[in-house]
Amino acid sequence: MKLTFEVTISRKPGLSDPEGTTTLKALHHLGYSGVERASFGRVISIDIEAKNERAARELVDQMCTKLLANPVIESYAIDLAT
Repeated sequence: MKLTFEVTISRKPGLSDPEGTTTLKALHHLGYSGVERASFGRVISIDIEAKNERAARELVDQMCTKLLANPVIESYAIDLAT
């Protein structure tokens, strides 16, 4: 069974996000004063072959903890792509 997952990785709350801070300042400078927050992260799309969705999700979770996300400063969410 071939499945596609999207992994969304973002900084944990309370940690600095220099890109987000710079972008927020630039948006305010451009006149978008209603913007309260901007944050940066990344989305990784993974196609994986596995016997079922649960097994595939477990493999993607292992990938996240071993390589894709830094568990000290980042959190991640795994979603089945539609």
